[in-house]
Amino acid sequence: MIDGKRVVETFLDYVQIDSETHHEHEMTARLVADLKALGLAVTTDEAGKAADSDGANVYCHIDGDPSSDCILFSSHMDTVTPGKGIRPQIRDGYIYSDGTTVLGADDKSGVAAIMEALRALLESGVPHRPIDILFTIREEGGLNGSANVDYSRLKAKYGVVLDASNDVGKIVSSAPGQIRIYADIYGKRAHAGSDPEKGVSAIQAAAVAVSNMKLQRIDEETTANIGTLSCVGETNVVQDHVVFAAETRSKNQEKLEAQAAHMVSCLQAACDTFGARLEYRLHHSYRSYSLPENHPHVQRMMQACRQVGCDPWLTYTGGGTDGNHFNAHGIETAVLACGMEYEHTTGERVSIQNLQDAAKVVYTLMLPDEH
Repeated sequence: MIDGKRVVETFLDYVQIDSETHHEHEMTARLVADLKALGLAVTTDEAGKAADSDGANVYCHIDGDPSSDCILFSSHMDTVTPGKGIRPQIRDGYIYSDGTTVLGADDKSGVAAIMEALRALLESGVPHRPIDILFTIREEGGLNGSANVDYSRLKAKYGVVLDASNDVGKIVSSAPGQIRIYADIYGKRAHAGSDPEKGVSAIQAAAVAVSNMKLQRIDEETTANIGTLSCVGETNVVQDHVVFAAETRSKNQEKLEAQAAHMVSCLQAACDTFGARLEYRLHHSYRSYSLPENHPHVQRMMQACRQVGCDPWLTYTGGGTDGNHFNAHGIETAVLACGMEYEHTTGERVSIQNLQDAAKVVYTLMLPDEH
């Protein structure tokens, strides 16, 4: 069974291994070593080359009861900044950083829970499902590690990603897709005092384009936001280059594509009006997914939560996780909360109870249905 003290020790150990996104080499090596120490066959890939990381995705498959569906458990090993030199502290039933860095519970709470469940399972010797384990790099900033997974190595039909905030019991069963829009608007430089009519203001074209865009909350399923609108120059020059970066998200793929097309159309129309030139590209970051409450995998996750004393509840998130990519590749996946709070801040924390409960839920889900 789950060793509550050990899962905490594992977490404390892991968060002290520096693994800011792009720099997961040491954490990759540690996870490979820990899995091999359990007598398991482990492989890595070349995802770091495509994902701009010195680390690699870590894969492990464990054969099990052939009458049960294979299940995937996954968490990402990278953290946001500031994530170097993390010094965890325990007080009042929670684990914190020392306040100068993030804690790294996002997502090493998930990594530690999976490792503890796996150790407990192998120690128990009880029958279990076929299991895929996948620890990813570069989740932060765009799900880059899971975008470059070698999916031919995975056998799972269902997946559980441990990467959500709040108490164990929260299950994210649907999430939006995302398209990012990157654009350059080119005008024509001219002296703003003596010959402004000879210029084409890229700033003016961009401003009109943005003013015509539907942004922020579009409807109950769709959002849009501009992250960058940049041009720096002197006031006496009609500026000829603006950089634009934006995103749209939606649970509905048709709405997602329509909103992206609308934003590009606004950019193009404004450029045409003022005689500017538009260059743009769309990056389809990830697709949406939605598993209904009566989905057998969702029901199994809810039952596992109940078995360990956690009240399950389903929710929708406005953000993406590696689960988006897994669903897009045919692995029906939901995301389980693993107790992280105030993630991406130096006030990040996780409760010891949640760490232990997450490991218990994972362990329960590793067992065949009859258990």
